[in-house]
Amino acid sequence: MPGAEQLLLFAGAVLVLNATPGVDLLLTVSRTLAGGARAGMAAALGINAGCVLHALAAAFGLAALLALHPQAFLALQWAGAAYLAWLGLGLLRQAWRPAAAAEATAATDAPPGTVLAPPAWAEFRTGLVTNVLNPKVALFFLAFLPQFVPAASPHKTVSFLLLGAWFVLQSTIFLFGLVLMAARLARWQTSIRARRWGAGIGGLLFIALALRLAAAKPAVA
Repeated sequence: MPGAEQLLLFAGAVLVLNATPGVDLLLTVSRTLAGGARAGMAAALGINAGCVLHALAAAFGLAALLALHPQAFLALQWAGAAYLAWLGLGLLRQAWRPAAAAEATAATDAPPGTVLAPPAWAEFRTGLVTNVLNPKVALFFLAFLPQFVPAASPHKTVSFLLLGAWFVLQSTIFLFGLVLMAARLARWQTSIRARRWGAGIGGLLFIALALRLAAAKPAVA
């Protein structure tokens, strides 16, 4: 394992990366605003489950294969972009059909202003699929983790796995904190108009992220 100074640097770099606006951060906030803290935490757990898979891929060389084969990268990239676009269109439909959402709420005898969220498993799956289908995350682990693995280490795979576990744990704590903050904001979204605006903005942002991912070049990623 790296020394204490390197670990501190690693933790600081992970914090900066977690706080940088991107797909994971946007998805966590949007699911929390739409379904409350439970939905946001389920999505965050799905995102970090995807990070576990990427860390394992980097440790055992699968991410390197992805980097060496542009066609595989492009296939995964387009799949990820399509999924983000699908999520964005779903939010835009939600923004333009508030009456149906209000009728669904009334049909369940829920208190006025209650937000009906999908099951926790559906939120977890959304976070997992979004993260796994983002090839930039795979290449990020491949490029980022080796910088903190000592060159003289006789067990580099173990070092990869330990650093990946640290990354996932720290990211989970960060996203859970983000969920708690976003949940406080969600309590103020009591009107249908506020939820429409939130869904519409989230949908547009997801579509913009999808276009950016689709336009990215493997050499740049």
